[in-house]
Amino acid sequence: MAVTPTTSAPAAGAVPPSASDASQTASSLASLTENFQTFLSLLTTQLKNQDPLSPLDSNQFTQQLVQMSGVEQQIQTNSLLKQIAGNTGAGISTAVSLIGKDVRAVSDTAALSKGKASWVYNLPSDAADLRLEIVDSAGKVVHAEAPADMKAGDHTITWDGKDMTGTQLPDGTYTLRVTATGAAGESLATTTYVDGVVTGVEQTNGQTLISINGGQVPWEHVTSISQADPAPASPSLLSTITSPVASAVSAITSPVTSAVSALTGGGSTSTAQTGP
Repeated sequence: MAVTPTTSAPAAGAVPPSASDASQTASSLASLTENFQTFLSLLTTQLKNQDPLSPLDSNQFTQQLVQMSGVEQQIQTNSLLKQIAGNTGAGISTAVSLIGKDVRAVSDTAALSKGKASWVYNLPSDAADLRLEIVDSAGKVVHAEAPADMKAGDHTITWDGKDMTGTQLPDGTYTLRVTATGAAGESLATTTYVDGVVTGVEQTNGQTLISINGGQVPWEHVTSISQADPAPASPSLLSTITSPVASAVSAITSPVTSAVSALTGGGSTSTAQTGP
């Protein structure tokens, strides 16, 4: 299997909307809100202390309110346009290229399907104590174990979907919780992954999600990509391909074989006897 180099991004050139853009938008909105509140305070104070004989022109501060509202709408529009550009440019259009690829993504949730769910967890160093817990969507621990292998590196856990009483649980999304401590009692920062072939891409609430083993993971959480192994040809498919070829060869060779047999007397010899 040809494996592409592991990268921190799902594909070259795919750049999700930058955090600086979001920070600038939030800063602009905060500044606008502050200015608007200041404007209202000044306006209220001015109305309270205006000269009754020379009141303020209502058209003037109405125009100012409209201008403030226009600026707010423009900032919101810019924010939405950036989100749309990010989703179509570096989001779903790039994630679609992952369909059919074998990927690894950072995620502690996996889908239980047909009585099987699996995760990969990484220990940054040897652990002195290790406990794995599988939690359902309600936060209830349905399975727990303490693996004997606590060496540093990647480890795989495959769960059969049965709880601690042996009851088969329904298909759905479950979470793996890893608790590991080192020799000095320090907590180890573990990382959990899911491996599998990408079967679909979906966009929900502005976020691009890819489907792996029946579960969904944000596409920017992908850490490695590889080409999935091609499926072996089934015997029925091979038979469909080879049977017509064999029939054609037989149709060509049978007349030739018959002609040769006729010329050689069927492959037998006869001896003529003469009288004395």
